[in-house]
Amino acid sequence: MNTRPASSESYGVNGASSSSGSMVRRILLGSQLRRLREARGVTREAAGYSIRASESKISRMELGRVSFKARDVEDLLTLYGVTDDAEREPLLGLARDSNRAGWWHSYSDVLPGWFQTYVGLEGAASHINTYEVQFVHGLLQTEDYAHAVVASGHRTGLPDEEIDRRVALRLERQKLLLAENASQFLCVLDEAALRRPFGSRAVMDAQLRHLAEISERPNVTLQVVPFELGGHAAESGAFTLLRFPESDLSDVVYLEQLTSALYVDKRDEVERYDEVLARLVEFSYSPARTRDHLHKIRQLP
Repeated sequence: MNTRPASSESYGVNGASSSSGSMVRRILLGSQLRRLREARGVTREAAGYSIRASESKISRMELGRVSFKARDVEDLLTLYGVTDDAEREPLLGLARDSNRAGWWHSYSDVLPGWFQTYVGLEGAASHINTYEVQFVHGLLQTEDYAHAVVASGHRTGLPDEEIDRRVALRLERQKLLLAENASQFLCVLDEAALRRPFGSRAVMDAQLRHLAEISERPNVTLQVVPFELGGHAAESGAFTLLRFPESDLSDVVYLEQLTSALYVDKRDEVERYDEVLARLVEFSYSPARTRDHLHKIRQLP
């Protein structure tokens, strides 16, 4: 689980943020613009002046936190000495693509801005490595189980239509595991997630059966941390580590909170989560034993 070199920044996204375009392309373009600027010895202040913007705007652009105007990217490339069309066009194309709305944009009525960012990153990741405690990970939930999870998380009462929309979004996300070039998905589940009932006994039985079946897919690795292990390395709770096919894009750790999320890409912090996940994998049931354990739980009275 080695991680690539990452930037020295980490960033949070709160409920007021909006990310209807491709966050991955924004981060990638921003990191490339930062390297070009630093190679030419241009300060952020000077870069901002060249596009009639502030130093903080350049910082946000380089972190992929804002959308890109083609004119701004053109002016920055000129300032950084990138004048050859063959070199400029890939970056300008990246700027155009970064502002295109993702498929999840149609779910914006039920999708917080901070989670739009995650859905975009998740869809672009080549590897999704996660540890879950409270319930079965969203990418592995059946429709009935997902419905029970969404409804229980909003006990004040969501309209049925909104619950259905949230469940539909979750099912749409799951398609990335079934695609021709599907992401590699490693999910470590705490046994508590298997024992905590959501919905009826029949719903739970179908969910456990689904886990056993989908874990047979070549791109899915499912392992359970058994109660018998006792305390373990992931004392801070659930997290997801995303890895991308683009060599210039650092790994990202996603930490979900009640009304916001934190996206961490500091190399030393990412490596810490990577190490924790490696230890969880080492001490968890193997994929084969996990399937046996799922069937055992199904047979309990």
